[in-house]
Amino acid sequence: MITSDTAPSASYCIIGAGPSGLCSAKHALAFDPNATVKVFEQSNQIGGLWAYTEQTGKDANGLDITCMYANLRTNLVKQGMGYPDYPIDEQATTFVTISDVMKQLEGYVDKFQLKKCIHFQHQVVRVVRNFETNQWDVLVNDIVNKRHDVHQFDYVLVCNGHYSSPVVPSFPGQDVFRGRQLHSKDYRRSENYRNERVLVVGGGHSGVDIAPDVAVYADKVMLSHRCKIPVHTGERVIQKPEVLCLTENSAKFVDGTEENFDTIIYCTGYRYSVPFLSVDCGVTLHDNAISPLYYHCISINQPTLAFIGLPFNACLMLMMDLQARFCLKFFSGQKSLPTKQEMLNAWQTDQDERKQRGLTGKLTHMLAGDLQQRYYDDLARIAGIEPLKPVLAKMHADCINSKNEDVNFRNYEYRIIDDENFTKVKIQPKPLSSVA
Repeated sequence: MITSDTAPSASYCIIGAGPSGLCSAKHALAFDPNATVKVFEQSNQIGGLWAYTEQTGKDANGLDITCMYANLRTNLVKQGMGYPDYPIDEQATTFVTISDVMKQLEGYVDKFQLKKCIHFQHQVVRVVRNFETNQWDVLVNDIVNKRHDVHQFDYVLVCNGHYSSPVVPSFPGQDVFRGRQLHSKDYRRSENYRNERVLVVGGGHSGVDIAPDVAVYADKVMLSHRCKIPVHTGERVIQKPEVLCLTENSAKFVDGTEENFDTIIYCTGYRYSVPFLSVDCGVTLHDNAISPLYYHCISINQPTLAFIGLPFNACLMLMMDLQARFCLKFFSGQKSLPTKQEMLNAWQTDQDERKQRGLTGKLTHMLAGDLQQRYYDDLARIAGIEPLKPVLAKMHADCINSKNEDVNFRNYEYRIIDDENFTKVKIQPKPLSSVA
């Protein structure tokens, strides 16, 4: 009989070295310093879409390139962008840049010595349940050495992010339009659209951010969306309803108007993509929702498989860190999971409430309204781990509301007072330097 003192340490496969993969690796090692932890990252650097590159399309290995655009400042407060044990620099402004986030991630990797766990340019091709060994067989493409290897693991954490598979709507005439058409994943710099007539499609976060950014250099920018009320994009952006069709040089809109354009940028979001998971992983991906999952994390049918980072409208990295701690509490054996039926009941209860609230399909993993803090509290209570302070979700909600009301919502600094309260102070513009 193997005692707890001599039991072998577990092995963990972590797919992706973005923010969710990094904190998952850190906590796997924290819960069991002797664990075997391997992070497979198909690119040559950490950060996921925060790793900026001027390149677009596919990289030298034929893999899709996705990253933020050059001038981006986050639309979330920095207090939700760091980790509990490694926050973003206090000297940084509330709404940070890509370089701020990458500096934080690189510091996190150094502090917790995670580089030793990361296998760069290793693409996970297939994850299969081996019922004979009761482990996971993970087929990995070693891109540099041009070979495929099968690795065995006790646990798999899927941390490949939301932003790998772009959604592009279909319009009549797309094949005849002579100008450029691209998805926001390939948008980099506004100066690349100097003197152009640009149509931005999509009234979500990326469309509302990119349209005014393009307008700095473009001759004309129009934002087409289906929001019931105008969104806040500044005076230089003209808003239009949905596109009806495209012609060789123009877009026709459902209100009967027509405008000429040189470029169309589709800010129409992404879909979850897990092509490497075999059918025996016990989950389905349908209508952009992954199910059945225990608290949007753990596969109920195969509870040694987990997903970190699926929920959105959340305190981004803090939520990922909380999920990682939640999963590792069970995977490490420090706490036992509920029975399969109990997990299914919890999942069904969540699904029923979401159906009543209209949070189905692509909104299945959305932490809308009061669901956000409740989700954080539930994870902490069930796993017996340190919770997230209510002030964080309150700041996040205020930030989102401000974004919907004021294009200049970033001109404020948020500061935490205590676990429940924060202040919001308008930034005073710096005086112009005088010339002698």
